[in-house]
Amino acid sequence: MTILDSKTWSGRLFSAGWQSGSGGVSPVVEPATQNELEQVGLAGVEDVRSACAAASEAQPEWAARSYHERAAVLRRAGDLWTQHAADVHEWLIRESGSVPPKATLETDIAAQECYEAAVAASLPYGRLLHSNEPRMSMAVRVPAGVVGVISPFNAPLILAIRSVAPALALGNAVVLKPDPRTAVCGGVSLARVFEEAGLPPGLLHVLPGGSDVGEALVCDEAVSVVSFTGSTAAGRTVGELAGRHLKRVHLELGGNSALVILDDADVEAAAGLGAWGSWLHQGQICMTTGRHLVHESIAGEYVERLGKKADALPVGDPATSPVALGPIIDERQRDKIHGLVTASVDGGARLVAGGEYDGLFYRPTVLGDVPPETPAYAEEVFGPVAPVRAFSSLDEVVRMAADSPYGLSLGIVTRDVMHGWEVAQRIPTGIVHINDQTVSDEATIPFGGVRSSGTGARFGGAEANIEAFTDTRWVTMRGAPPAYPF
Repeated sequence: MTILDSKTWSGRLFSAGWQSGSGGVSPVVEPATQNELEQVGLAGVEDVRSACAAASEAQPEWAARSYHERAAVLRRAGDLWTQHAADVHEWLIRESGSVPPKATLETDIAAQECYEAAVAASLPYGRLLHSNEPRMSMAVRVPAGVVGVISPFNAPLILAIRSVAPALALGNAVVLKPDPRTAVCGGVSLARVFEEAGLPPGLLHVLPGGSDVGEALVCDEAVSVVSFTGSTAAGRTVGELAGRHLKRVHLELGGNSALVILDDADVEAAAGLGAWGSWLHQGQICMTTGRHLVHESIAGEYVERLGKKADALPVGDPATSPVALGPIIDERQRDKIHGLVTASVDGGARLVAGGEYDGLFYRPTVLGDVPPETPAYAEEVFGPVAPVRAFSSLDEVVRMAADSPYGLSLGIVTRDVMHGWEVAQRIPTGIVHINDQTVSDEATIPFGGVRSSGTGARFGGAEANIEAFTDTRWVTMRGAPPAYPF
């Protein structure tokens, strides 16, 4: 039996065991073929209330356990991602449209997130403070309680596990709402791994559902912290709800990241970076290179090379053939992408490559001579589109790169690394890669954006995770009670 044998979970959700959800069932549809692969249980609002209550009841005993016990569960979970990688890969490929290398990346990072979380469980959890009184004064980190996690479809495993693993390791319970379109690889797989790893019942609940389920999770009084990854528009709604209910919320949102290619760059190497940054996973990544800013002296050659790469890349079903790009997640997203491309060409952009689709398979697209108001340049496309603009001076490209409501990731390509660093310091962004493209992640790094890309670095690495999923408590101790005037 594989760890994702559907006999365990078909038509069910994970909350105090595998059970039917009040929201009924939802088909698991393969984007590449439109075939129904299985069915998952859907949660309703009542399921959220029950799950949050159960999580709140189970959490104190888990927090009271030794860090050794909590870390051991996380280490076993990390091992299970590796042992059952092939099983999870199949679902990532078929359910989310990932090409095999991207699926491998997801399980590799999932394992590392669990190992890093296990380390966090044993790190110092407080510090001594100065006091004017004759007492010991300490700031102590304590578990937040119940953490609500809302994760998206595009990197469903990574974007769930990076909150679930550290939250559990630090003594919290978790209620996870994965996107229903990727509920197996982004939800069921986590439930099964932690179930097999020996996580005690009641500490992890997996509730696929719609916006009503997400709203109920954010608003439930048992939830102390909300970790949301998704679009900026949805993130604003989540942030507003969390603020109304005085919840701490971590928002990792959209982006329209720039790749700045200076005049001394190797054009072929830069085009390779640009292709990967824009077309990896069909451009359905928050860090995707959405704007290619190229010095005018090499812009023509860059566009030509990028267009040739686009024309040469195979697009198709990643489950049956060795392709570079798989399907877009659904028709709605495909139509949004194509609408932005069409409007951009109508507005004066030059279609160099792509701009067409077959079913949910969208060709990698290059747009040249892009005016600044071009929709595919000014907006987050979330598809395999590479808009290119030329610049003439350093001050101009700094203004162009900064002229966006987003601030997630930035790539700068130059032979002079220190010059690249000087440029980076003038552009607001949460992540900078010099001589690399914009898409990268590791379990050890603090990840997050600024402006409309989110509320800063709140995922990855022990320091950021401890800040994200614990509260600070002030504690003082005296040898004897003091005497007060009354």
